[in-house]
Amino acid sequence: MAAAPRARARAAGLDRGEHPPRGGGARPRRPPRGPRRPPRPRARARTPPPGARAGGARRGGLARLPARAPEPAALAGERRAPARDRPRHRRRARPALRGRGGRLRGRQPRGRGRPQRARARGPAQAGARGAAHRELSRGGRPARGGRGRLGGPGRPGARRAPAGAAGRSHGARRRGRGGGRGGRGAPRGRPGHARARRALPARGGAGVRQAATARLLEGWERGFSPAPAALLGALARGYRGALALREWLYAQGVLRARRVECPVVSIGNLTVGGTGKTPAVELAVRTLRELGRRPAVISRGYRRRSRGVQVVADTAAIRLDADEAGDEAFLLARRLPGVPVVVGANRYEAARLALDRYGVTAIVLDDGFQHRTLVKDLEVVMVRAANPWGNGRLLPGGPLREPLAALARAHLVVAAGAEDAAGLAAVARAVARWAPEVPVLGARYVAVECWEAERMQPRALAALAGARLVAFAGIAVPEAFARTLAALGVRAVDLVPFPDHYWYRPEDLRALEARAARAGADALVTTEKDWARLRRLPPPTRPLLVVSVQLELTAGEDLWRERFARLCRAR
Repeated sequence: MAAAPRARARAAGLDRGEHPPRGGGARPRRPPRGPRRPPRPRARARTPPPGARAGGARRGGLARLPARAPEPAALAGERRAPARDRPRHRRRARPALRGRGGRLRGRQPRGRGRPQRARARGPAQAGARGAAHRELSRGGRPARGGRGRLGGPGRPGARRAPAGAAGRSHGARRRGRGGGRGGRGAPRGRPGHARARRALPARGGAGVRQAATARLLEGWERGFSPAPAALLGALARGYRGALALREWLYAQGVLRARRVECPVVSIGNLTVGGTGKTPAVELAVRTLRELGRRPAVISRGYRRRSRGVQVVADTAAIRLDADEAGDEAFLLARRLPGVPVVVGANRYEAARLALDRYGVTAIVLDDGFQHRTLVKDLEVVMVRAANPWGNGRLLPGGPLREPLAALARAHLVVAAGAEDAAGLAAVARAVARWAPEVPVLGARYVAVECWEAERMQPRALAALAGARLVAFAGIAVPEAFARTLAALGVRAVDLVPFPDHYWYRPEDLRALEARAARAGADALVTTEKDWARLRRLPPPTRPLLVVSVQLELTAGEDLWRERFARLCRAR
């Protein structure tokens, strides 16, 4: 059927691509195309070399292929190079991009307003022009449906190529130390693993944490501005609900506390840090030993590296260092020779280990007021004499770990830092509002010994009077340490506070030495708890003095001993 129109067109003299005129009008005829290019002659077969078989026949009836002529060395090297690096293709070849199925690589940033992946590049920058030749980003081709632009106007997901990324193919690695992922000296493994292996925080990170901690502590003491107070108040209401749920579970018998075969004394507090629990534990152990008991100390081991139930010290020696036991547990083991010290999150299991292994006849819990898995026979709550409840709000909006109504569970309240009767009376009135039947005792911190850290050489406390020292302390209330030094007659030319339970670094000691040199100080001085966290560091060139303190009861000492004696007689 289709052959008839073509035959008529040839008969009418029409060339290819020309249509017959309509309506009788004449149309100029297009000139015919020129003759076709003659076919290229085929290459003639090369003459076989002398000695070759006639006709190129090989054994077995197969024809022998002609030998290939040798090509120049430059052409051979160019053939081995990638296509985009060949001189004759440099203007036409594109970067070798591997298909990713339209997905973004992990190091490419997402669009604005969306969460970024770990180790993603900086935020996208909008530009006025597209990508230059061979300057696509290292991540490969862009998302499906878009061109590889570097940030045209109005494109929220545009990407910028990093410096030095031009001309690199997909998956190429940066060379040199400090380059991108996979370069020499870069950490191996997933990005999260590299962050976990980081030994020290980034430069300035410790200072930022110290400033944030100082702001938080100041807000707990004096209150926050309206916006942070509203946010922290909402979080505190959730915390209060969790506490109420736990109390209900214990009241209904869903959660139960277990009892051991010996009396248990708990030393705890109602606020976060700075109430003197560690010296109070030491005082309780000394009291029990005077009453003929063989006590053991059970602690949580705050910020320790070890896991599970661990024996810090037995009746013979100290078994764990401060980093594995926690600074407070290590300090108690050093201050109480011959007393077993066991750390563990589950206080019942730790108490059972002390009973079964060492045959102790009394248990002292460090920071045990909020711990409910073990039945306690005597609850001692430590409070500060100055501003005992802070701003009076629950965590995280304030320093309270429990509502003030929990004071009704206590048997004794000890006001640490009550130097006079007026301060003790103020604390007694604050406690009587929530627990009117609980007696309040007064106590103060007293320096008992001093030694030089490098040589462990003792120093007389009287020799510190008039000395110019730079003091530093990583405790909850550094001002309490300053008051202890003032009672010794020390001229503290500078007081450098650090966060509570802070683990020191060599650069911290160098900075303290520089401050001491500028102030013209004779030496550095710190607490025994801080010494436990820095004693493994290289000693400073300037003398470092360590002052050890104990808790001394100023009011209610007879009541303290009477309650402990009653407990020992009952069990």
